[in-house]
Amino acid sequence: MTGLETRGPRFWPEEPYRIVAIGGGTGLSTLLHGLKPYAHPAARLEQAAGWEERAPVDITAVVTVTDDGGSSGRLRRDFAVLPPGDIRNCMLALSEDEALLSRLFRYRFARGRGLKGHSFGNLFLTALSHITGDFPRAVKLSSEVLAIVGRIYPSTTANVALEARLEDGSTALGETRISRSRSRILSIALKPRRCRPLPETLEAIARADLITLGPGSLFTSVVPNLLVEGIARAIRESPAVKAYFVNLMWQPGETVRFSAADHVAAIHKHARSKLLDYAVVNTRPVSEPLRRRYARQKARPVENDLDRLSRMGLSVIARDLLQESDRVRHDPAAMAAVVLELARQSRQRRSERSLTATA
Repeated sequence: MTGLETRGPRFWPEEPYRIVAIGGGTGLSTLLHGLKPYAHPAARLEQAAGWEERAPVDITAVVTVTDDGGSSGRLRRDFAVLPPGDIRNCMLALSEDEALLSRLFRYRFARGRGLKGHSFGNLFLTALSHITGDFPRAVKLSSEVLAIVGRIYPSTTANVALEARLEDGSTALGETRISRSRSRILSIALKPRRCRPLPETLEAIARADLITLGPGSLFTSVVPNLLVEGIARAIRESPAVKAYFVNLMWQPGETVRFSAADHVAAIHKHARSKLLDYAVVNTRPVSEPLRRRYARQKARPVENDLDRLSRMGLSVIARDLLQESDRVRHDPAAMAAVVLELARQSRQRRSERSLTATA
């Protein structure tokens, strides 16, 4: 028994699929935006075979807090608050209100002494953090204001910075300096080294059907979460399926000449163990005009070295995940489809194990 009806109109399990999405930056918010429509249990789609209820998902986002640039960096330095930018973007991605409140949180001041460059959402989170004295509580209250369809947790509440060890023997301190580095990154670490996650994060990981990493900046959005004490271990011990959405392009300053397997190897190296079950890669070629534009910035499409991924013990899901405009980005709906497929497989596998154990 899998809980899925296979004849006639199909209905998903009453209990939502529990998804934990880990990362930061644009990549994580893109994935969350794709998942948002499925967080409404009552949503229905009329199909040729009849009515089919959308699979409801229970979404938890775990977001890195090492950003030290732009508006977030300024607020961090001026007010000793955790960087709010990535968390704000995740809240907007999961917000039910697509009108005024979302526009307000996105609003960025174009001028004004001390205000230029700041977004209203970042200022709101900073002010609420000082009022409540607790950044996670500020995130929770702000999420309620935006009526988001999920939960968002910072990976840690400690005031941490990133430090990279580079191939030329030097070190770079801070996310901004690391992203501008011209030497290959060998490893990164948090300063201070010991910092703890929220208990709610560990609980969500333990109960998850699926844990996703990426897409997003490998060394400054994805890996930092794994360096928080206890998170990598919790992921490893969770019965959930673990999947990594491989980046579409090299990132200058971080992953030039990195293949898909190089990305996975870096994740496993920093987690100090094999974490991943699946690598999700894009199959659609990037258009030639965009390839030329990115090449001028020393960025090329990530090579899908599928044989090496297989030798590393990973299953590969290869799909058309590309959304092209003036930039190369993952398609939110295509990613969400993969997430639902993997969550369904994970739930089915756990149900089969449970039945076997009780037989």
